[in-house]
Amino acid sequence: MSAPLLSVRDLSVDFRTRGGTVHVLDGVSFDLQQGETLGIVGESGSGKSVTAFAIMGILERAAEVRSGDIHFEGRDIRAMSTRDRDLWRGKEASIIFQNPRTALNPIRSVGRQIADVIARHAPDRPPVIREKVLEAMRQVRIPDPEKRIAAYPYELSGGLCQRIGIAAALACNPRLLIADEPTTGLDVTTQAVIMDMIRDIARAGNLGTVLITHDLALAAEYCDRIMVMHAGHVVETAPVAQLFANPRHPYTQGLLSSVPSLVDSVHDLRAIPGSLPDLRRTDLPPCRFAERCARRQPDCDQSGLGLEMVDAGHFVACRNPL
Repeated sequence: MSAPLLSVRDLSVDFRTRGGTVHVLDGVSFDLQQGETLGIVGESGSGKSVTAFAIMGILERAAEVRSGDIHFEGRDIRAMSTRDRDLWRGKEASIIFQNPRTALNPIRSVGRQIADVIARHAPDRPPVIREKVLEAMRQVRIPDPEKRIAAYPYELSGGLCQRIGIAAALACNPRLLIADEPTTGLDVTTQAVIMDMIRDIARAGNLGTVLITHDLALAAEYCDRIMVMHAGHVVETAPVAQLFANPRHPYTQGLLSSVPSLVDSVHDLRAIPGSLPDLRRTDLPPCRFAERCARRQPDCDQSGLGLEMVDAGHFVACRNPL
């Protein structure tokens, strides 16, 4: 296999709060190949978006990357200067945010916001930039772009605002695309249109894509591989078909059993017991799911837990897998 487009190793992130230090990510590792779509799934609070923001270097000030390496095409992203990372972000790697109305500036036209990205990374004469903006809008199938280029976010639907966000993210032809819950707040029909568009554009450009979602059915349809997160840990990762056919971590099985579209009948639906642990604790067990797990054994509390291969391409962080 060729060298990965993106490689993340032992990424740990803490947040400083008035109530103490929150250990949001702990030892997150994964690779993403060029042309691959990786789905990151898990409950709210599992660390999915924080992982994306850490990669992009857009964590809030209260956050601290405690440890870890992030490499893009072999380059050490964390070792880059602020200027170089700013140039990398947008030109080679881009992110689509989950709420387009808050991601877009309400007092600038949508065309100007796309133009800002292009002007920063590929400066040119205003007429040329305007044509590039229109082309970016056409790429995401915005109807009548010559008219809508001057529109403000409040004048557009949620679906069109999300298309503008995608156009801005893709305006400089990045090779890495992170989509953070890109269909949040959209109706079912619009969700399908947006996801089909992201998939088609990623395939056409051979992009490495990270799709962050809590919707396992969505991940099953659009991803090549799934990475399951719980309370800041990666607990399982496998090709899509393999993970859905044979989930080995109790948490993964619980997630699959809680999705109506993934069970045979409503009687098969199961809720995952308990809730995420308090990540401010200093006595968290090596497996952060242990206190919710019916399969907990004494060795689950022993240190040194990590991902172990249980089948080709299938890795699980569990001492008592299913």
